[in-house]
Amino acid sequence: QVQLVESGGGLVQPGGSLRLSCAASGFILDDYTIGWFRQAPGKEREGVSFISSSDASTYYANSVKGRFTMSRDNAKNTVYLQMDSLKPEDTAVYYCAASAVYSYSWVPNEYDYWGRGTQVTVSS
Repeated sequence: QVQLVESGGGLVQPGGSLRLSCAASGFILDDYTIGWFRQAPGKEREGVSFISSSDASTYYANSVKGRFTMSRDNAKNTVYLQMDSLKPEDTAVYYCAASAVYSYSWVPNEYDYWGRGTQVTVSS
């Protein structure tokens, strides 16, 4: 059974850090493009970062570039999103997702498997 489980969300003050984890089971993460998406209340789901299945290159949305770092631990079949210098506008539910077909994609509909999400709240 394919499953993605996110963890690591919480409440943090502006300027703080969090590290999100996404543990996969039922498939090998290395074979898929893995993306992090987020959705704030009243807004559409947007891509934050992804690791390409073709060459493990990482890509970041302009809004998080230089502050977020995505990584993968193949031995643990887990990906991470290190989030530093957090801002109130980073507040959202964060999801990880896996795409079997696309090696480069910011489009949620091009991802096949999704976790349930973890809440990140940045507030003083």
